[in-house]
Amino acid sequence: MDNEIRDIQVACFRLGEDIYAVDIMRIKEIILPQKLAALPRAPSFVEGVLNLRGQVIPVIDLRKRFDMPHREIDGNRRLLIIALAVCDMGIAVDEVTEVITIPLANIKPPPHVAQGVDADYLLGVCLAQDSLIMLLNPDLLLTGYESAQLVNMKEMIVES
Repeated sequence: MDNEIRDIQVACFRLGEDIYAVDIMRIKEIILPQKLAALPRAPSFVEGVLNLRGQVIPVIDLRKRFDMPHREIDGNRRLLIIALAVCDMGIAVDEVTEVITIPLANIKPPPHVAQGVDADYLLGVCLAQDSLIMLLNPDLLLTGYESAQLVNMKEMIVES
């Protein structure tokens, strides 16, 4: 019996014209944007925190994290609640499009490009349904310092 993993299921989402994906095993839920409480002295890409059923969750805007131009928020915007090693985190995306299965053999190393999203945030890229999909590594969205900073800010809110 062969137990080797051959495929990965990912949730695809858009940021502008680009399509990204995250392993569905990392996503706890996908929700509509909610009112956020501001975090003083947080990095500029941190939108704030939300209270999700008693859990305080920091939310980052991927457009800001990737230095993409501002876009007006519309009805397609979603928050992906993702499990990270240090805490759960919300990431704001323009639109969640679909869940697809990708053969692991189709995933290539991320290209080292001069512009666009830094390859450091990516696990790899693949071609699926005639679209280039960039597989995001959620653990690399924050530096160690930024993670510690967010956890400390989150703990201060929970304690107060």
